[in-house]
Amino acid sequence: MSAHHQVMDSSVAMGRLEIKHQMAGVETRLSGPGREKTVIQDGPHLNGCVPLSHQVAGHKYGVDKVGILQHPDGTVLKQLQPPPRGLRELQFYNKVYAEECRDPFFSELQYYLPKYYGTWTPPDAPNDLYLKLEDVTRRFNKPCIMDVKIGQRSYDPFASKEKKDQQIKKYPLMEEIGFLVLGMRVYQVSTDSYETHDQHYGRGLVKDTIKDGLAKFFFNGNNIRKDAIVVSIQKVQKILQWFEGQSQLNFYASSLLFVYEGLPQPTAPELLDGSLAEKTALPKGCPPDGEVLECNNNVRVIDSTENGRMTASLGQSLSNMYALHKKGCSKGHHSGVPSETSNAPQDNGVWKRTPRLSLEQPNRNDIKLDKERQLNPAEVQKRNEVEVRMIDFAHVFPSNTRDEGYIFGLRNLLCVLQQILSD
Repeated sequence: MSAHHQVMDSSVAMGRLEIKHQMAGVETRLSGPGREKTVIQDGPHLNGCVPLSHQVAGHKYGVDKVGILQHPDGTVLKQLQPPPRGLRELQFYNKVYAEECRDPFFSELQYYLPKYYGTWTPPDAPNDLYLKLEDVTRRFNKPCIMDVKIGQRSYDPFASKEKKDQQIKKYPLMEEIGFLVLGMRVYQVSTDSYETHDQHYGRGLVKDTIKDGLAKFFFNGNNIRKDAIVVSIQKVQKILQWFEGQSQLNFYASSLLFVYEGLPQPTAPELLDGSLAEKTALPKGCPPDGEVLECNNNVRVIDSTENGRMTASLGQSLSNMYALHKKGCSKGHHSGVPSETSNAPQDNGVWKRTPRLSLEQPNRNDIKLDKERQLNPAEVQKRNEVEVRMIDFAHVFPSNTRDEGYIFGLRNLLCVLQQILSD
């Protein structure tokens, strides 16, 4: 067997999930516009990991073939999807957080992503590989969470006609407004409970109802949280500025994750007196900026030797697809896939070369700190109570044009948020 086929066989195994364990507990929720009901987990699963309890969209563990778990140290474990999607997302994170990378383009991008802590493999399932990511909701007491898919297309340029038709049929309005609410959970102050809405809720929104449908995320049962809307708008505007200034990548089927604190906000003095330090501390296993995450049996950090082998083997098979995609991109964002790619194998990826991954990267949080030092305590507090992060990168491709589809979606989303704020 050739080295190329060995790597591809390994890739298939790496992306496959065969559930060999029985779940120790089950969490259930009402779908649609209902009150969330939770059955407490009655035991650990997968070396102490359990299904992510506050997931509002995407593949769910025990339901889909791949899913998301929570590690005992508080990080989120996202299982790699079958190739080429999983490998593409892994390469994306490795590229953005590569030690050798000094490109300000990627340095700023880190600021809008969850922190990346390498990969994790269950001790008794060596072929299962998970991305180990920051849980953006961890520091919140009552996190309100919403997942919004961005872009005019929810399929990538290499999708089959069947896949394209399927995605368009799911939400025809996507091309017209550029975003889709995939799910949300909102803390209701008066009842001390969560109201949840799934993907069917979002797909049921039309142009006449999209504003009210999105406003529901900011309604806590008593009033609209306009303070959270203001900061959300500011953070989305920063992401839009990054997209308007870049022409290296195009993002398809990627989302924005919105999080804000559902509990009434503490005053600025309470925030600064250190009383919340324990709640905002980094989870065990996640290094403070500038420190190295210890390698143990549960955390697999890809070193230069392994990355070299993977990239060298995959480089040949990916290079042709990369070149064809760039040729297609040169014809414009909305042009179809070049005809010569119609019969090309779907082993397409993003990067021809992936530098060594290191967790010594400071994730460019120094940028955030420098900006916040210039703000008054009340403003710092407000910004800390809202997060907007980009997630889901299984369909990111090189480009030489601006990502007009993603920009279109961000601008329309901002318009709707502004309308909610103005009412």
